[in-house]
Formats: sequence, structure tokens, C-alpha cells
Amino acid sequence: MHKKALRLDYRNKRNLLEPSIIDSSSLEIANQILHLPIWQYTFYHIFLSITKNKELDTQPLLSILQGKDKTIVVPKTYPNGILRNYLLLDNTVIESNGLGIPEPKEGIEISADKLDVVFVPLLAFDKNGHRVGYGGGYYDRFLKNCRNDLIKVGLSFFGPVEEITDSNTNDVRLTYCVTPNRIYEF
Repeated sequence: MHKKALRLDYRNKRNLLEPSIIDSSSLEIANQILHLPIWQYTFYHIFLSITKNKELDTQPLLSILQGKDKTIVVPKTYPNGILRNYLLLDNTVIESNGLGIPEPKEGIEISADKLDVVFVPLLAFDKNGHRVGYGGGYYDRFLKNCRNDLIKVGLSFFGPVEEITDSNTNDVRLTYCVTPNRIYEF
């Protein structure tokens, strides 16, 4: 399927999810992540959920990262399509931007080359590790500026489609994708 059709289809699928399913699936995904071989690292980038879009709730995963004393960074988007990372501290003020994305108001910027693991938002993914996001290209541009050995973990309520037929060289493949029932490795 093409990205445009997948965006529409998976937004509709997500919109049909009941809040209780979102909560339980988010917790199951966080628990699945405990089985990944990623816990020896230091810097973890995690997106903050857009509740109105019925995104996966990253709070359970955030709690795990904090419990393991990991250095957590969160993204902030800029109008020119740039995504930057800011250290998440107890006193970090989080505000929703014009698109409803929760992000830090200000803070200590962390360069992309310091990151070890990035939890990547998505709408759909395929069996080859390609993902479909909202279409702004923020994460693809951001991931291209990270180290080659970066671990990229997609988080999805749903399993993979067979193939995203219009993937291209600008698309950055995932290392893993975690669903409530399974871990996919690419």
C-alpha cells in the first residue's frame, strides 16, 4: 500500500480504539520493550503522546526509563521541519504546540549524535522496517542526523502491513517495532 492510503487507514483504525484499549495496549508495549537488548545504553529519546490523536501512551515507557535511571530526551519541533532534543528534567515545562504536540518549552539541548535509542512514533509499518508517520518528515530528517549505530524502535498498536510500496531512500528503517503482542526485528 502507498503511504497516503496507509495514513488514512491507520488513523481511522486508531480512532476506533477505546481509551481502555489504548491504555492496556500502551502498557503491554512498554512491558514488551523490557525484552529488547537496549538497556545498557544511556541516552533515550522518547516522544510525548498526542492524546487527541489517540496515540500510544508513552507514560508507562517513560516510567520504566526513569526507574532505570536513563537519560531521557524529548523532541521539540520547529517550523522549518527540524526536530531538536531536550533533556527531560523534573522541572521541564511541557506545553502543546500549535499541532497539539506536547514538547518542552525550553531546556538543555542534547545533540542527535549523543542518542543511543530513539522511540519512534508511527501510524503503520511494514515487514521490512519502513514506517509511515504523519507525513511531515520530521523523524526521517532527524534520524538521518543520528549515528549509524542508533537503535530505532517503532511503537505500534497494530502489526505490520506486507509492504509500503512507495518507500524511498529518504525513509529511515527501524531497528525494531514493538506491538502489544510481538517484537519485530529488522
